[in-house]
Amino acid sequence: MIAELAVIVVLAVLLVVGLLLLRRIRILRRGGVDVALREARATGDLGGWRSGLARYRGDEFRWYRISGLRSGPNVVLDRTRLEIVDRRAPLPGEMHPANSSVLSCRDGGTTWELAIGADALTGFSSWLESIPPGRSTGYRQAS
Repeated sequence: MIAELAVIVVLAVLLVVGLLLLRRIRILRRGGVDVALREARATGDLGGWRSGLARYRGDEFRWYRISGLRSGPNVVLDRTRLEIVDRRAPLPGEMHPANSSVLSCRDGGTTWELAIGADALTGFSSWLESIPPGRSTGYRQAS
């Protein structure tokens, strides 16, 4: 009896978590772009890639992890401080979509790598360049 009750509770919890995750993905898919992201560590090593969706909101590039249940963004990049340091093609073994680029970006003291598809890259570049007159962006295109 106790074992059956435990199984029912576990299944109910898994069902609720699954429904919350599906709801999150559905909400984020509306108006979001696919972006994989990883943070550069102080030692120079890079963390693992995390898949997610990003949305633009004013001066913020808000990134949401696909597998998380958090209601807010996991990473927020500020357009006024954001600087593109480097741009490269994905390395062998990196599992990014075809025609994607990997951008190395610095936001304040933190460096991020963003793997972004060609269409989303065009939108990202336009968003960075379209800051209102009189405001500093820190935006620099990688050469």
